Amino acid sequence: MSEPVHEDTTARGSARTREERRVLASTLAGTTVEWYDFFIYAQAASLVFAPLFFTPLGEEAGGLAGIISLATIGISFLFRPLGAVVAGRFGDRLGRKRMLVLTLLLMGGATVLIGLLPTYDHIGVAAPVLLVVLRIVQGFSAGGEWGGAALMAVEHAPTHKRGLFGAYPQVGVPLGLILATGVLWLISTLTTDAQFLSWGWRIPFLLSLLLIVCGYAIRRIVEESPVFREMLTRREHSSTPLRDLFRSHTRNVVLTALIFVAQNAAGYLLIAYFIGYGTSLGMSRPSVLAATVAGAAGWLVFTLWSGGLSDRIGRVRTFQIGYAALFAWMIPLFLLMRTADPVLFALAVVVLSFGLGLSYGPMSALYAEMFPTSVRYSGVSIGYALGAILGGAFAPTIAQALVRSTGTVLSVGVYVMALSVVSLVAVSLVRETRGVDL
Repeated sequence: MSEPVHEDTTARGSARTREERRVLASTLAGTTVEWYDFFIYAQAASLVFAPLFFTPLGEEAGGLAGIISLATIGISFLFRPLGAVVAGRFGDRLGRKRMLVLTLLLMGGATVLIGLLPTYDHIGVAAPVLLVVLRIVQGFSAGGEWGGAALMAVEHAPTHKRGLFGAYPQVGVPLGLILATGVLWLISTLTTDAQFLSWGWRIPFLLSLLLIVCGYAIRRIVEESPVFREMLTRREHSSTPLRDLFRSHTRNVVLTALIFVAQNAAGYLLIAYFIGYGTSLGMSRPSVLAATVAGAAGWLVFTLWSGGLSDRIGRVRTFQIGYAALFAWMIPLFLLMRTADPVLFALAVVVLSFGLGLSYGPMSALYAEMFPTSVRYSGVSIGYALGAILGGAFAPTIAQALVRSTGTVLSVGVYVMALSVVSLVAVSLVRETRGVDL
């Protein structure tokens, strides 16, 4: 690892404080926009893409259109490692800031184009093909986004606040989910079912254009990470970060992937599966979306809180508490949900958010502290992307298939419980990283 960057914390002026605030605002705003774009697709896939883009499958094979529609959520995850490799390579050589701006523009452009896509009734098989292509672009962008945002926050942070600073880009996930779900809720409330299916679903995608402008303006004014600048000054950057990463840090890449598996799977049930499941129970779309917003709000609060908690009790311990909570709540979660009572449904997802937050807030700091500066962008991005493939990529599809094959939604709970054990073991194999030199 590179030598520590020495900070005179007592001599910090107001200029440094302003820069820290800019960094936190930048990482929060940028990841919120990125994940709004990513999640609006996941929710539309659960609600409207099956009849609009996979029409023949719906007519000929019953529920197959719905399964294929949800599967397109997972297809993008397969391209997240490629985005992580490309962004990691250039992020470790050219800097974190440039890649963050590029991934924001790439994600937003794909999202707006989805909102303009003709459906199957208008252009036939070209419609689902173009939809999948744009989803792949979203996946490529997401693969490079998270690592850069996480490192900008953590590498700007004082040593004793890395967990808290690193939680800000993490908060972008539930905040993006709140924004995406809130917009869908508002539109579905103001339109009839026919109007929503005809044109209402496009509005959330087109609104991304405004969010891109805001996110781009904020990210442009942030300075490059001080740790990265120090590395450049000492000329320690790697010319082949990917090769160096897997030659010396394969174990940590595998561990970061496995640590993320259960959290990402449970998160994508909230993001994409619960909406369709709730409506299948006869609940109204607005009530299910409102419950999802409540769960996302809890996720936001516990994510930010757990980042600071990890600065006090350690990253590993915080993760362990989070995964124990996820494991314990899975069966009660689905028992409450299948009552189809809106209040109990909302209660179930709000309690779930405790485990989601504690297994997500400390992630930026933990991952950054597990890799040296020269390969850090590559390491955290690739590990995160691989974990997303193994965890959330096809979690909604697997959940739907499990219910169809077993006849009970409790099988989905058992599935996430098994993943929670995997992630709990993986994080327990990591030596505590709090306070290490970056």
